[in-house]
Amino acid sequence: MVSTPHNTRKENTSITVDRIGKVYSQQRKPHVVLRDCSFEIEKGKLTVLLGPSGCGKSTLVNIIAGYDRPSVGAVRKDDEVVTGPGSDRMVVFQETGLFPWMTILDNVSYGPEQSDVARTAARKEATSLLSEVGLAGFENRYPTELSGGMQRRAEVARALINRPDVLLLDEPFRGLDHMSRGLMQEYFLALFEAHRMTTLFVTSEVDEAVFLADKIIILTYKPTRVATVIDVPLPRPREFHMQTSEIYNEIKGQALALLYDEALKGFGAHAASMGDSVRAAATGNFAG
Repeated sequence: MVSTPHNTRKENTSITVDRIGKVYSQQRKPHVVLRDCSFEIEKGKLTVLLGPSGCGKSTLVNIIAGYDRPSVGAVRKDDEVVTGPGSDRMVVFQETGLFPWMTILDNVSYGPEQSDVARTAARKEATSLLSEVGLAGFENRYPTELSGGMQRRAEVARALINRPDVLLLDEPFRGLDHMSRGLMQEYFLALFEAHRMTTLFVTSEVDEAVFLADKIIILTYKPTRVATVIDVPLPRPREFHMQTSEIYNEIKGQALALLYDEALKGFGAHAASMGDSVRAAATGNFAG
């Protein structure tokens, strides 16, 4: 594990989402996004939030990060109510946040240097983290000179160097091609298994959820709440071949059936009338 001179991550951190509700005003009418949403992000575990597109996953991440406030309920980090952003909760968003005028090394070392860490120490650690994510030799490149997958790896390194208590990732591999996405999952798992930080990973992809997670929280369509929680007993470290195992496919089939039902709600009454035959066609090949 890389040592950090400016911050020490708490090993016992957990996050509790307690009966969160979120209502926005839309054309002078209330628009309920989240309703009575409760779950826990367990300490040292990789929890995956899985839900249909548009269900409010990003809203939840913003509330946990402290960028938004719930209309009702509370988010607690250990025993303290989250009231705003903090360096103890770092977010990797869908869109790149790398500064295009800085090299990759400068981007990754930026946080510690802004916290008055000696430049030499910050850059030494940034170099080490870039090596961990497979970017050794690219330290002096600019973001536009890297592929999308390489940029995402640099984003993760930039979050990790701040040693947050909780890492939040909002569909960080969205938009990558299938092969790049698979490789990113393996890189990220290696980092998680080395550092064991408390992590919430948001995705709409069932395969990604099952491969990464210790626990999958499946969300309903709007208004969003927790539909079910699925434990993933696959051993760590995770390896690609596990995706062909019987237990993997059993969990995938269960998650896919639930996600399909919720996603269907977003397409209205006509789609709902398609019935059990379509659901069986979508999920039958994966049930154990």
